[in-house]
Amino acid sequence: MLVRRNSIVEKQTHRVTYEMTKRKTKRSAAKKSRKSARSSKPRGSKLKLHPKILIFDIDGVLIDVRATYWRSAIETVRHLSGKRVTYADLHKWKAKPGHNDDWRMTANWVTALGKPTSYDEARAAFEKFYWGTDERRGNVHNEKFVITAKQIERWSKRYELHLFTGRTRREYAFTFDKWPHSKHFRTVVTMDDVKNGKPAPDGLLKILKGRDPSTAVYVGDNIDDALAARDAKVPFMAILPKGAHGYRERLANFRKLGALGILTRASELNAWLGK
Repeated sequence: MLVRRNSIVEKQTHRVTYEMTKRKTKRSAAKKSRKSARSSKPRGSKLKLHPKILIFDIDGVLIDVRATYWRSAIETVRHLSGKRVTYADLHKWKAKPGHNDDWRMTANWVTALGKPTSYDEARAAFEKFYWGTDERRGNVHNEKFVITAKQIERWSKRYELHLFTGRTRREYAFTFDKWPHSKHFRTVVTMDDVKNGKPAPDGLLKILKGRDPSTAVYVGDNIDDALAARDAKVPFMAILPKGAHGYRERLANFRKLGALGILTRASELNAWLGK
């Protein structure tokens, strides 16, 4: 009987020890997660940037594209593949290098779903949803700025402002030609203006024109933006909203590629800019 009681006590002790260890591990993981999140913000003596040049991506940085490019991509894949796909699926494909180009991404995605699709076929289908047809209004009309005109004007008084985007010149012009504050951007490099689009650094190098890349900062939201910045040796700041699809994986990828900081929106860049 005594042996049995000792056995029971021993098991209970092991169970209590296991639960305590489990709770301690969870607390440690939570602490590390909070520490990682805090490290994305400049505090006290933390790094301050002193650039002369600010270069911005457009989609997901200055413009909300959830109801434009993202919706068009989803509709294109559903149309071409005949299968139901989700926004979670979209972001898995967007996270792959080379998929800043939505036509390439949708071609690869539809092909992976069992229907071989060329780049040109994907582009033709995508543009019907993006630009619209006689029967339906295009998603392009849903574009919304997520940066204020006043913020752009304030930055323009202190820095050279430039744009490096994966948009075509036509896509850029549709929204920005009618926005008077686009005059503050000295250079606009679209996919039509370089031989090699993102993730190649050609657009950034075109803007720099041989100047020291450390005098610039590139703000983007895509892995291709980070790759272009890395290869151009331009300091990179990543836009990654809290709760975004694949947040942890994308955060890890941005850090791995050398992002100096993680912002939830472009205006948070101000906290990093030295006076």
